Amino acid sequence: MSKYVIALDQGTTSSRALLVDRDCIVRGVYQMTFMQHYPQPGWVEHDALEILSTQLSVLHDVMDAFAVQPSDVNAIGITNQRETTVLWDRRTGEPIAPAIVWQCRRTAPIIEELCADPALRERITDATGLIPDAYFSASKIAWLLDNVPGAREAACAGDILFGTIDTWLIWNLTGGVVHATDYTNASRTMLFDIHAGEWCDWLCELFNVPMAMLPEVRPSSSHFGVTAGSVPAASCARSFSFPSIPAGIPICGVAGDQQSALFGQCCTRPGDAKNTYGTGCFLLMHTGNEAIRSKNNLVTTIAASEPGISGLEYALEGSVFMAGALIQWLRDELKMIGSASESEQLARSVPDTAGVYIVPAFTGLGAPYWDAQARGAIYGLTRGANRAHIVRAALEALAYQVSDLMTSMVADAGVRVETLAVDGGAARNDFLMQFQADILGCRLVRPANAETTAAGAAFLAGLHTGFWKDMDEIRSKRVIENVYSSQMDAARRAQLLSGWKSCIERTRTNQTVE
Repeated sequence: MSKYVIALDQGTTSSRALLVDRDCIVRGVYQMTFMQHYPQPGWVEHDALEILSTQLSVLHDVMDAFAVQPSDVNAIGITNQRETTVLWDRRTGEPIAPAIVWQCRRTAPIIEELCADPALRERITDATGLIPDAYFSASKIAWLLDNVPGAREAACAGDILFGTIDTWLIWNLTGGVVHATDYTNASRTMLFDIHAGEWCDWLCELFNVPMAMLPEVRPSSSHFGVTAGSVPAASCARSFSFPSIPAGIPICGVAGDQQSALFGQCCTRPGDAKNTYGTGCFLLMHTGNEAIRSKNNLVTTIAASEPGISGLEYALEGSVFMAGALIQWLRDELKMIGSASESEQLARSVPDTAGVYIVPAFTGLGAPYWDAQARGAIYGLTRGANRAHIVRAALEALAYQVSDLMTSMVADAGVRVETLAVDGGAARNDFLMQFQADILGCRLVRPANAETTAAGAAFLAGLHTGFWKDMDEIRSKRVIENVYSSQMDAARRAQLLSGWKSCIERTRTNQTVE
C-alpha cells in the first residue's frame, strides 16, 4: 500500500517538494531557491528551465532522503505561483523567452490601450471575475507574441504552447504528452469565462491570442497524466541539471497557490474563509456554486473542488500589498527591530500605539481602494511616541487592512464570517492574531500544519485516487494549534476602526482633505 502523496509547491522564489502521509502530516520537505531577474525597472522574469530543474531536483531529493520508492507514492499534487506566463516550442520543449512573472508591470500599456473603454472593462469583469490589469496572464501572452521574433507566426501554426507554471510542469513531467491546466489557474489568465467554464473567444481575439496555444482545462482533482522517465526540456538544459524521476506516478491534483491554501484549510463550504499572511495578504471566501460579482473592488475566482461536486465553485478574493513586507521594512530600512519575531515582544511592551497609525501604501493602496498613486504615511506622532508604538502600529496595520477586505467581502456575499482560518509567516505572531480577532470580532483558527498551500494540492490528488475517502476524513485529521477569540468590546473596536478610516481617507489621492 502506498504511504504518501507528494506535493510540488512551485512558488515565486523557491520550488519545494513535500511528503504527506495518510494522517495529513508533512513527513519531509526539500526546497531550492532560484534566481529573480529584473532586466528593466518594473520588469520581473524567471527562467522556466531553472524552475523546472529546481522542482525536479527537490522531488528527487525528498524521495532519496526518505528512501521513498515509486510504489510508496500514491499520487502527485501541484500548486503554483499564479499568472506567471511561459511560452515554449512544442517540438523542442524550449521556452521562447524568459517567463513573465505575475509581479511584472511591463504590459500595463497593453491593458491601458485595449481596456480603456469602461464598458469593455465591465464586460471583461463580467466574464472573468477579474479587474483588467497587467497582473493577469492575457497581456503577458500578447507581449511575448509581439516581441519575440517569429513567435506569433509559430503560435498561429500551432508550434507554440502557453502555460502558467502548473501547465509547464505537467507538460514536462508527462514527457510532453499532457498540455493541461486546472480551473483555478485558468481563471487567473483573464482569457477564461468563469461562468461557462471555457476559454473565451472574444477575449482571445481582443488580446490576439491563438486559441490553439491554450491548454485543456480540467477539474483541480482529476487525472493529469503520469510521470515519464525524462522531460522534453532536458535537451535545452544549458547549465541546469535535470535528475531522472520515476515513471508512472499519477498527477491527480492541481491548483493555484491561493485556491490551494483555501482547500488546504478545509474551506470548502460557502462562507468558509482563510487569510494568508505572507509578503502581502490574500483573503479568500468560498461562495459555493455562486460566482458573486463584487461591488467593492474584489475579484471573483474559481475555487478548487473535491471530486463529485456538481458544477464549478467560486471564491471572492482580496489582496493586501504590504503585510510581512511592512515588518521587513521596519527591520531592514528603519532598523527598528533585529528580526521579525522581535516585533511581537515590542508590541506587547506598550498598552496601545499612543494614537499612532501606519498606512503602508508604499506601492499604492490595494483592495478595496485601488489607489495606485497613494503613498505610505505615519499619522498621530507625538513627542511621546517611541519605537514600540511604531512597531505595534505596523502590526495593527496588517489587521486593519484585512478588516477592510473582510468588510467588503461580507458586504458582497451577505454572509458573516464566524471563523477565519489563518496561515503564513506572520500568522505565527500571537499578538497580531489576537488583535486580528479583536478587530474583526470573530474567531481565528491556526492549524498545526503550516503548509496549507502544499496540503491543498496533496488533498486534491489524494481525494481523486482514494488515498483519503473524503473531506470529512481530512477534517477529522486536521489538528488546530491555536484559537483566538475576540476580547475587545464593540465601542473600542469602533473607535480604533474610525481612526484607521480617517487615516486612509487622508492618504488617498482622490480624496479632498479639509
